[in-house]
Amino acid sequence: MTYTPKGSAPPSAPPASPGASPSVPPQATPASRSPLSPPAPDGGPPRRTAFAEGLDQLRAAATTEPGRLRVIGAVLALLVVAFGSVTAWQMNDRSTAADDVLTSSQPLSSAAAGVYSSLADANTAASSGFLAGGQETPESRARYEREIGEAADGLATAAAASEPGSESEQRVAELNALLPKYKGLIERARANNRLGYPLGGAYLRYANSIMQDQMLPKAQKIYDNENRRLRDDYSDATSYPWAAIALGVVALGALAWAQRRNYLHTNRVLNHGLVAATAASTIVLLWLVAGHTLARSHLNDSYDHGVRSLTVLNDARIASLKARGNENLTLISRGAETLEIKKDVSVDKFDHRFGQEMKALASQLATAGKLADDDKGAQPVKSALANMQAWQDRHRSARTADEEGKYQCALDQVIGGKATPDCRAGDKPTGECFDKVDENLNTALGHEKREFEQAARGGLDAMTGLPVGAAVLAVLAAAGAVLGIGRRLSEYR
Repeated sequence: MTYTPKGSAPPSAPPASPGASPSVPPQATPASRSPLSPPAPDGGPPRRTAFAEGLDQLRAAATTEPGRLRVIGAVLALLVVAFGSVTAWQMNDRSTAADDVLTSSQPLSSAAAGVYSSLADANTAASSGFLAGGQETPESRARYEREIGEAADGLATAAAASEPGSESEQRVAELNALLPKYKGLIERARANNRLGYPLGGAYLRYANSIMQDQMLPKAQKIYDNENRRLRDDYSDATSYPWAAIALGVVALGALAWAQRRNYLHTNRVLNHGLVAATAASTIVLLWLVAGHTLARSHLNDSYDHGVRSLTVLNDARIASLKARGNENLTLISRGAETLEIKKDVSVDKFDHRFGQEMKALASQLATAGKLADDDKGAQPVKSALANMQAWQDRHRSARTADEEGKYQCALDQVIGGKATPDCRAGDKPTGECFDKVDENLNTALGHEKREFEQAARGGLDAMTGLPVGAAVLAVLAAAGAVLGIGRRLSEYR
């Protein structure tokens, strides 16, 4: 034992033997430690992460042919499965949009147009009944009640289909509040008219003002919103699935490269698994392109020769209803309301509106005739145009009689009456011309609706089964790719 006095330095270490390396305690320097590597428990070098070790193993495997084959098989399977998944996803979205066009958005658009036309028709029926005098005809009364009921039913349908908090929901609520007010004014007008009081005409004009200035514009907003939703559904259904098509081309290119590589390494022309995977992927790609192209063609046809025609015909019917209502109010008001169109030039307000609506009707009928793609669609439009021209001729005769002070003659030419030597009342009245126009437009609407449903159904059917079929074939293609590569790997065992 060596004694060391207190306060003295400890004994120095014995000198190292020649050739021996100095003993240095193992410790890692701060610079040698990776920020992603956890420190070793004993303070030694940091352990490598599982990810880094996996990368090293992958690099090592890629230096051998079996390792390369495993990587190629995994990539091929991933590409094929991704192709099938994206195809199923995109085509399912387009199929859903096409189904919405057929069963939801277009019917709702037609229902919104029905609300508008029912309100306009009820207003027209009310004014027609008023012109008949104190004893309103049962037909006129029944038509008014029917159209008011259909408008209320249409508003209930629109309320159920409207999104909470949307503009359509707000407009529907406002119309539901205005409808009882309008009906009350019409009943007051009828009551006063039966008693022969002139106040009945004032009530009717006020009710018409509420209809024209408040109710119909709100109904038009609902109609516009539903048409916008319909266009959005068409856009979703007809947009090309570019992502799926691009993945399909990449997957087929990768499969072709893998088969060529297999041929260059083994001199074998075919690998059954890779051929099966290529065939399945080719079927999916061709089905995708052909099916969606056919569906797009049918849907575009349903829009061009269905939706557009329906929209124009609905607008034409609304214009005819508004024209008839204004024609009736021209006689009811007897010039009580005028409109200044130029400085110091005033005209009857309702007759001026009649002329504007008839111009709109003529333009819409001309457009509808161009859009009609067969005789069944074109013929009722031609008949409506002919009856509209007769209506205009009879209206001019009635206005001439009214301006000459022959009110009863003018009234008879509008609602029907006996001819006299100085009155053409025996000719077809304007009311009958209007009824023929309305009947022809309803016939054309029914035909175009059937044309739309047939074309839209064809578009939906063209996509039927494609999402599920693509997913199944993609799984089979991935299995084929894995089995094909597995066959090559078995040769190395």
